[in-house]
This record gives sequence, C-alpha cells and structure tokens, in this order.
Amino acid sequence: MKTNNYCDGITRRDFVRIGGLSAMGLGLGSFFGLQSVAASQKLSIEAKAKSCIMIWLEGGPSHIETFDPKPDAPSEVRGPLAAIGTNVSGIQLPECLERTAQVMDKIALIRSMTSPLGEHVLASEYLMTGYIPTPAVDYPNIGSTVAQVLKQTGVLPPFITTTGGDRRQPTLGPGYLPKSTAPFEVGADFKVRDLDFYQGLDLGRIDRRRQFVNAVDQFSRAKDASASSESDPNLERAYNMIASDEAKKAFDLTEEPKEVHERYGTIVKRANGRSGQQGGGGVGNGCLLARRLVERGVPFVTVNSTGWDSHENLRLLTERNPGDLSAQLPSLDMALSALITDLSDRGMLDETLVVVMGEFGRTPKINSRGGRDHWPSVFSVAMAGGGVQGGQIIGSSDSLGELPANNPITPPDLSATIFKLLGINPEAELHTSDGRPIRIAPDGARVITELTA
Repeated sequence: MKTNNYCDGITRRDFVRIGGLSAMGLGLGSFFGLQSVAASQKLSIEAKAKSCIMIWLEGGPSHIETFDPKPDAPSEVRGPLAAIGTNVSGIQLPECLERTAQVMDKIALIRSMTSPLGEHVLASEYLMTGYIPTPAVDYPNIGSTVAQVLKQTGVLPPFITTTGGDRRQPTLGPGYLPKSTAPFEVGADFKVRDLDFYQGLDLGRIDRRRQFVNAVDQFSRAKDASASSESDPNLERAYNMIASDEAKKAFDLTEEPKEVHERYGTIVKRANGRSGQQGGGGVGNGCLLARRLVERGVPFVTVNSTGWDSHENLRLLTERNPGDLSAQLPSLDMALSALITDLSDRGMLDETLVVVMGEFGRTPKINSRGGRDHWPSVFSVAMAGGGVQGGQIIGSSDSLGELPANNPITPPDLSATIFKLLGINPEAELHTSDGRPIRIAPDGARVITELTA
C-alpha cells in the first residue's frame, strides 16, 4: 500500500501512531524522542573493517586508462595503452598497472559506477558524501561521518587527509556534523606543521595557554546560557599531538626502512636535507603514511592524488620525464600494489578497507588534443580488503566504455557499502545542530552485496 508523505517527511501512518501515543499519554515530543533512541540504537552494526584508506584521484581519472581497458575497441576509444593480463584469469588492466595486476586477486573492480554530475566540485561532493549536493543541507564527508560514529579514542585525529601537491579542490568538510569531525590535513610535504616547540615555548607554557582559552570559553558560555558553541577542536588536537611523542612518530616516514620506500615509490627527506626519489612521491608517501596511521587506530584516511584531469595528451599519465618521477599511472601502480601487499603481509588487510576512486570518468572517444573530457555516465572504482572479496568484477560498461552495460551502481550505493563494511548502519540517522534527522546514506541507497559474496 502506498504511504503518502507530508512536506516535512512524516507519513500518514506516523500521524495515526502519534494519535495513539497521545491517547496513552505520550505527546509529539516523546514520539520523536523514541524515534531518535531507536535510530541511535541501530547506529552501529557488525563490522568487516576497522578502518578505511581512500585514495582519491582528483580530477576524474580515465576509466579506460585505469581499471576498464577496451582492447577490442577502435583506436580512438582504445587509447595509447595496451591491456595486460593479471593474476586472475579473464581480468585485464592497462599496461602501466603491471604491479597492481599481480595483486588483482585481492582487488574488486566496480566497472559500472554512474552519476549525472560532470563538474568537478559538484561531482566530488556527490562521491565524497553519497548525497547529490544541495544548498539546503551541507552534507558531511564520508570520513567525517566515520569520525562521528566510530569516535577515535587515541591522541591521533579520527579523520586524516593528505592534501597533495597541487590540489585545486578544497578538502570536503564535516558538513552539519561537529567541527571535531573535520579532516586533519597533512601538508604536501607529508609533515604536520607545528608539532615541535617554538623557541621559548615548552609543554608547561602551552598547557597554561590552553587552560586560559578553555576558561574564557567556559565564561562565555556561562554568560550566555543559550550558547551551544563547542570548544575549539583544532586547539585540542594540536595540544594532544604536541604532547605525544607517539603521535609525532606516526608522521615520521624516515622510520621506514629503505626497502619499504622502494616498494611504495616514495620521496623522503634524508638527514642531509636531500630528497631520495624512487617514484612518484605524492601518492606513494600518502599511502605509506596511511598505513602507519591505520596501524595506530585511525579509522579513516584520505590520500589525495592530483593531476588526473587529462584533457590533453594521455601519455602524460604514463611518461616519466628526466628528473620527474611523478607520472600518475606508474606512481599509482607502485603505491597501490605496495599498500595492498604491505597490509596483507602485516595481517591488516582483512580489517582495512582500501577504496580508489575519483569524481567521474573520461569520454570514451579521445578528443582532438589527445586527451579525454569529463564523463560521469560510467566510470570505475577499485576496492580491496575490509571484507571485500578480491579477484572479481562488479558490473560492466558497454564495449565503448560509454554507459553501464549491467548493474549500474551510484555514489549513494557506494557510500552505503563503505559505511556497512565499517560497521555503520547506512539506514540510521544523524542530526544537524538544530536536531533535524538525516539518514547516513540516502533513502534508496543499496549495499553492494556482491562485493562480499
């Protein structure tokens, strides 16, 4: 039977229930209170993963040059890269992903992602929140939702992101959630600013300043009893991390041995001030740092990889110029394969979800400049670990990589799946500062059960 909703989202059936509750002495406020309790009780569910590393390919990576090659298509669609076999029979990848091909048995590829949004900022918001952007609600980053629900108990922030070298998009924030769930950003040099003391400062002086700020905050709130402002989360984070040697060590990539850096293809500052380069440092450093952070209990880390907006010369994604070892595809290949192998060798892959995605794909046909333009109609996402069954393809694009051929999967579906794997009920509700309930994943989002089959 169809249930009609009123403009505020309450159904006719709910009004009948409210009437019955009123007859028993429970008013409207009690009804919504019970609803809130019920929702909060369902917030956490059984988890497959304890943490998530999201590798964000900013700019919209070409699905044909990354995870969905078309070796039998015409040359203007096929592109400059040949397809190679992987360690899973029947699954192919582009030739620049030869290391990733050797861990394909641990990776699941979604080749039927689809979205209506082909503009960078709006498409990024859609993928990073699971909600189509709207002026009415500022939706939180998936990582902020994870930080709100899984609440990190240690010194390190629950949501950390690397900003990348030449980012054009700001990191998506906490939306309607508290400021404390905002991402803690690590700079392009993969070092956290101000974790060491300035000249003349010590922990005692910093602690006294912190107490003074907190006292001022308490006085302000006491003066205005209606104020609901929270203490400055950045101040708390900074103090906690400065006071913790272990927190500072988490960001020190020089602790890792040479052979680890060689696998990830990282750039790390040596004691003599020189940079040792083994590959594309950005995504490699980010993935290595992410492994160190989840190893220490951080539930969500985003690694930002820039330079995927390939409107011109697709070869720039693959070629390494003299002295420049940061070509996107070879760098991603080294970093992703090293991360998956590293997590597996350390016994962490089963409890760490790895997601590789960008905001959309690229046009099937190469343009007159030798590149591909924005194409949200179909694109690919790679996932590994955290309960994901590797060595499989979910959905497919058509023969030209133009549209989903079967099993179309949307950003809400993907976000709901990430939440469920992390033990967060995608159907549960969180609340805005004024008490408005909003589902964690949009109504109608489906969990991609094939991933864990």
